[in-house]
Amino acid sequence: MMYKIFIVEDDVIIARSMMHHLESWEYEVHCVEDFSNVMTEFAAFEPQLVLMDITLPFYNGYHWCNEIRKISKVPVIFVSSASDNMNIVMAVNMGADDFISKPFDLDVLTVKIQAMLRRSYDFAGTGTILEHRGAMLNLTEATLTYQDKKLELTKNDLRILQVLTENKEKVVSRDTLMTKLWESDSYVDENTLSVNMNRLRKKLESVGLTDYIITKKGIGYRLG
Repeated sequence: MMYKIFIVEDDVIIARSMMHHLESWEYEVHCVEDFSNVMTEFAAFEPQLVLMDITLPFYNGYHWCNEIRKISKVPVIFVSSASDNMNIVMAVNMGADDFISKPFDLDVLTVKIQAMLRRSYDFAGTGTILEHRGAMLNLTEATLTYQDKKLELTKNDLRILQVLTENKEKVVSRDTLMTKLWESDSYVDENTLSVNMNRLRKKLESVGLTDYIITKKGIGYRLG
């Protein structure tokens, strides 16, 4: 498979250097563009590994590593010139898996990435995260995380949110949702769908996601 590497580095020369080198090794690479909204790009790209600098615009790398750890176990390697013991300890405490000091050799970086990917994915599949309005839906763990609050989702909750989030620019018909729920062990009729939807809305409101699911009368539902 082609692994996806997510680079959070505001030095354009370093970021491009890493990107071009890793692409030559046939990795798919994305460099963050909006440093005020890293998590939206993270969720959209669905990387298998993150390269993270410490000093960044708006929020530092520790902040973003902590945000990533709330929703994902993806490996994070810090790449920074702030390589004193205190920063290394801080990075590990925030959930980093490795630390590479700047300046660094691109071949050494590549070897470390290869080793990290082998350790992380030889025995397990990759998780999938979908995002809307800052809420992160983890399909592997069946959780929704929003502003430091995490919801444990039932199978039906997860299926409803997955379909709506994957089609968040559209209205999803009730028939489509019932077909998705029908993949479970039990038959789902229109009334059961309404009960599931009302229960899910209450869960979402409990973590501050009001009007997250909008009803389009006579048609279906969409994300708000």
